[in-house]
Amino acid sequence: MFKHLFKLIWNKRKQNFLFLSEILVSFLVIFAVFSYLTYYYKNYTKPLGFSYQKVWAITYSNGQLTKNRDSLSIIYENLIKSLRAMPEIEEASFTSPNYPYSDSFMSRGLVHKGKEYNNISDYKVGADYQKVWNISLIDGRWFLPEDNIGKNKSIIINETFSKEMFGNEKATGKIIGDFDDKEKLKIIGVVKDIKANGDFIPGNNGVFAQLDTGYLKYTSTVLIKVRETANATFESKLYKFMAVNMRSAIEIQHVDEMRDSRNEETIIPMVIFVIIASFLIINVALGLFGVLWYNINKRKGEIGLRRAIGASGNAVSAQLVTESMILATMAIVVGCFFAIQFPLLNVYNIEAGVYIIAMLLSAMFIYILVFACSLYPGKQAAGIHPAIALHEE
Repeated sequence: MFKHLFKLIWNKRKQNFLFLSEILVSFLVIFAVFSYLTYYYKNYTKPLGFSYQKVWAITYSNGQLTKNRDSLSIIYENLIKSLRAMPEIEEASFTSPNYPYSDSFMSRGLVHKGKEYNNISDYKVGADYQKVWNISLIDGRWFLPEDNIGKNKSIIINETFSKEMFGNEKATGKIIGDFDDKEKLKIIGVVKDIKANGDFIPGNNGVFAQLDTGYLKYTSTVLIKVRETANATFESKLYKFMAVNMRSAIEIQHVDEMRDSRNEETIIPMVIFVIIASFLIINVALGLFGVLWYNINKRKGEIGLRRAIGASGNAVSAQLVTESMILATMAIVVGCFFAIQFPLLNVYNIEAGVYIIAMLLSAMFIYILVFACSLYPGKQAAGIHPAIALHEE
């Protein structure tokens, strides 16, 4: 039977070319959509690695403060103590501007056994940064004041970076080098990965270094974790307190609102892309339906002859549907040839599993689409009366 169907398809190859082209284009478009959605869904299902609820970010300018390192250290120390003394504040910590959901990015390079690691997120953090975000330690410990005194500067890295550098070996206690391998850094802890750019964006390799007195003159952000009692009245009071003490303009941002904003930057283009692809798929479905309908009208003589020699209506319908599914399979095979190049060439640096899942989903979608588009024309063909079809011919 299949040999006969392939012969029919080959004899009508010019008519089937348009059908094959439409399915191939549909497969590639759907593959792009499912790759997009699969990538973001897999990222969304991964844990955040920290807690953003009730965290506020206060930014300021320290240009009006003293430039003396010791005096500045005392000012900042007193500021943190004053903030913690407020009943509405649970924790407080200074940070570099690239905290989660901010629009800032700081990177650095590191070296281990001659291998360079670049574009690593570089976080300068205060002693209580972990408590503000509730970051989970996998191994080792968080920073202590004495870590700034030792020979080798202490750092903490995230889980993915640890596996990339050391595999299954324990990272805590290892010594690595900075970007030019002149300064040695000691790893004292490993934390879970944090998705700092939104729920749909994977966490980058990251390294945390303790904020020392030399970096205070560049510090312009303090993070606070507030209690349930913190309200608009307290926010106004906090604003006035910071403005007086820092002698500069103050901006207070709620991190949960920043998170929503960053997620929208991913969701809105995603929705637009899906809507455009949906319109294209609807047009393709109508095109497939029209092509199949046209083919049935052109094959009335063939269908009438088959019915006249004893073929049942269901057999005629099944033949037309099967032909469509075979053509769909041929188009999918060609489409997979192009799609498989993405994981083979490591396009966009996305794991191969995303593309494999997208190909399987796309193939399934195409089969359902073609089956749905061919089912009704197939039933219409089954209803053709042989005498009428042969008389028209």
